[in-house]
Amino acid sequence: KVLFDLGHLSSEEPFRTYFSQGYIQAPAYTDARGQYVPAEEVVETPGAHGADPTFTWEGQPVTREFGKIGKSLRNMVSPDEMYAAYGADTFRIYEMSMGPLELSKPWELRAVVGSQRFLQRLWRNVVDEVTGAMRMVDVPEADLDPALITLLHKTIHGVRTDYEALRFNTAIAKLIELNNAVTKLADPPRAIMEPLVQMVAPVAPHIADELWVRMGHEGSLALGPFPVADEARLVEQTVTCVVQVRGKVRDRIEVPTDISEAELRELVLAREKVKAATVDGIRTVIVRPPTLVNVVPL
Repeated sequence: KVLFDLGHLSSEEPFRTYFSQGYIQAPAYTDARGQYVPAEEVVETPGAHGADPTFTWEGQPVTREFGKIGKSLRNMVSPDEMYAAYGADTFRIYEMSMGPLELSKPWELRAVVGSQRFLQRLWRNVVDEVTGAMRMVDVPEADLDPALITLLHKTIHGVRTDYEALRFNTAIAKLIELNNAVTKLADPPRAIMEPLVQMVAPVAPHIADELWVRMGHEGSLALGPFPVADEARLVEQTVTCVVQVRGKVRDRIEVPTDISEAELRELVLAREKVKAATVDGIRTVIVRPPTLVNVVPL
């Protein structure tokens, strides 16, 4: 508004739309009088044989409820403790992956471990923890698994869409899925890790910038590029075909999405599991390419 008054902006309002975030909730406790007691002083005792836990304050039983964090419920939570224990990036990932931004969500410290593990795996996919050397390898995209390339471009498209719509929790879930797929590889490819780090930067800027520099780049990703999805790569190249014998699932095979009915029939009938279940002969074969084949034996 000041810049508008000085003539530097054409719009009086600093924001075009208003977005109402949900409350962050935490446990609150009341004593026998119905008065709230300090949540940090409450002692939790696990229940025996799977029973619900009990809660006491200064030796007296109290009742737990959930409410928005604040002084009135005496359940304030300081982010400083989590920052000191896990770092700012883990803290940010945890907060933004709690759920939809517009909904109220419970504060649960035990869930922060998942956010920490994601960033640890991301780091290990780029840097060797023992030597500090780069683990990434420069592999031509043509030599990579087509399913992994498809997953990369679907992630880029999905994360960009989620960021624009403030769906941070689903964006982070997509990033975790892609990172887990790379974790299974012996040699993480640079062609996957670089765009992954670029996509992580808005939610974990410190670790992303550090990895970006170690990859040989200069400057911060805050001013850097964001990957762009190849529309042609968004289409699945293969699909899982379910093979049934007498209505029961006997096998699953990966087949091209454009496989013909004759090709799929021949492929399924050559499978050992199908041969073993149809030793007495075959009455009919129902083919629904590319996702279903049902073999009816004699």
